Amino acid sequence: MPELPEVEIVARGLRLSVLGRRILSVTLRKTDFIDDPSLIERHLPGRRIEAVERYGKFMLLRLSAAQGEENSANTDNAPAALLVHLGMTGHIASTAVTQPWEKHTHASFALDDGRELRYTDTRRFGRLAYLSEALLPAELEGFGADPLEVTAEEFATRIRSRRSRIKALLLSDGAPRSRQHICGRKSMARKNSSREAGREYQQKTGRGPSSLVARHTEKSDCDAWIFHRKFCGWRRATRRISATPSCLRS
Repeated sequence: MPELPEVEIVARGLRLSVLGRRILSVTLRKTDFIDDPSLIERHLPGRRIEAVERYGKFMLLRLSAAQGEENSANTDNAPAALLVHLGMTGHIASTAVTQPWEKHTHASFALDDGRELRYTDTRRFGRLAYLSEALLPAELEGFGADPLEVTAEEFATRIRSRRSRIKALLLSDGAPRSRQHICGRKSMARKNSSREAGREYQQKTGRGPSSLVARHTEKSDCDAWIFHRKFCGWRRATRRISATPSCLRS
């Protein structure tokens, strides 16, 4: 299952490979993991990928307003976004158009530089969703603070007055997003999760999650598994990732 460090690497790879590219056409195969396939087919062509952001284990491709004669009938020309979740076996990367489709490729977005952005997912537990400008704020509202961005003061404000049990709080939507996955659950399983969050914070103040996470992620993409182990408490031998992310390999 792609965890937060792997998703961060994929997002960084997409920023290098598809940022600024325009989507020319969309090809979909199996669509049971897509919120509304017709929206993606109708609204994505003609839009430029303006930003690639990560929200926990979700990626958000921010899209420009549609352009081109083929989109003149499109009444929704405001900026929008494509929400991507990799689920358990998903992967998204740019590929040469001449390269054969892998077996479980379910979505392909033709780009204006002759490549294709392809989404593959063996088990189809992921998610693709077209989000209009009006729907985007409501979708992002449920995400918690990102450990790479939240300050110690903001983190303290979020949990100081909470009386929830630590494990329930850290795995909730209002908690740092990287804890909302299997490694967070493993880590909390070894802790005394019956203690209240506010009381625990009063005893161990002064360390927000961002300082710990940033220390292990800003060095390089190759340290993703080191961050994974130290922040999530994963007691396994550290495995380094190749210096070239898989999403950039030809």
